Amino acid sequence: MIRRFLVYLVVGTFLWSVPASAQKFATDEDLTKWIKSLKYETNTVPLANKDGKVIANIKVPKGYKYLNPKDSKIVLEDVWGNPPNSEPGLGILFLATDTPLDLGTYAITVDYVEEGHVDDEDSKEIKYDELLTELQDATKEESEQRKKDGYAGLELIGWASSPYYDSAAKKLHWAKEYKFDGAPVNTLNYNIRILGRNGYLLLNALGDIPILKKVENDVGKILESVEFTEGNRYADYDSKVDSLAAYGIGGLIAGGLLKKAGLLALIGGFLAKGAKIIILAVIGLFYAVKKFIFGKGKSEEPTASTPPPTDTES
Repeated sequence: MIRRFLVYLVVGTFLWSVPASAQKFATDEDLTKWIKSLKYETNTVPLANKDGKVIANIKVPKGYKYLNPKDSKIVLEDVWGNPPNSEPGLGILFLATDTPLDLGTYAITVDYVEEGHVDDEDSKEIKYDELLTELQDATKEESEQRKKDGYAGLELIGWASSPYYDSAAKKLHWAKEYKFDGAPVNTLNYNIRILGRNGYLLLNALGDIPILKKVENDVGKILESVEFTEGNRYADYDSKVDSLAAYGIGGLIAGGLLKKAGLLALIGGFLAKGAKIIILAVIGLFYAVKKFIFGKGKSEEPTASTPPPTDTES
């Protein structure tokens, strides 16, 4: 069986294995043929919102290649086994030497979230160490519930890379290290957010913790490669016509994609006096479905899917 990489995308969707009969490709040969036919971009690529309006450009970083949204959707759903999504993302960045079938390290998904202008006023007030403690406590509670439901527990070890916000460029990035029960290697979840006029670009990478150094070495050029177009930049925000998001920088880190329904305001604790942050009442923490499948027999195949969180996004 061809090796398949199941990836957690940190966009409110959790992955599980899909039976071969439910996938697009009837045989491994069909899949291999399609993978070989993929066309990648290595220059500047326009990124459009769901209405087809170009809002940003990505100048593909050296050492990477970009796969278009249409083919990326097939990769995500029919190759990697994600559940169908009616709204495809903006594409995937692969290392130049990798394909969707033989990922040696990681891939970076690209998406756009249009939930209003994210006010960054709280960025200097957040106490990240205390925020981490809050997230670790929430993870413990989530882990206990997972065990009761018959799934592997997990632990948030800490920041693999502490949150950093460039207030001039309006770009944010951070990483977390997770340990899943029974997993021989800890998991890295690297997050990048680029703020714009009416929302933000969301780039996520997942892999084993040893890839951290590679990601950290490349994060600078990845951040530089993506920019909003004129009229869609953070500075273009007009309070008279544009709406504000229900969260700030702290909310992006604590809860990811937030919905106005089911939000919880945390005041104090990990915030300095007077600062506010809105996070999910129930933080959806990702599940241990990331693994390579080498086809060593049916016992190696995942037999149960991991359930999505209860109406939450993270």
